[in-house]
Amino acid sequence: MMNWGGGWGGGHMFGFGLFAWVVVIVGIVLLVRWLSGGGRSSGRRDEDRALAILRERYARGEIDKAEFDARKQDLS
Repeated sequence: MMNWGGGWGGGHMFGFGLFAWVVVIVGIVLLVRWLSGGGRSSGRRDEDRALAILRERYARGEIDKAEFDARKQDLS
């Protein structure tokens, strides 16, 4: 007769096996998302960040209007 309730046998091993498969599947999903850039275009985020930095530099007076416009055109 099998003892399903005690030690590492029966139900506990099934639960651990199920947990292990969930961890593997979640890991694969996260790896695929990471490799694909998280479903977002990283180029667009970089462009937005570059434009934000350009605006900050213009607001601080580090660059003039002509340089701001020229660099903004380069980013577009």
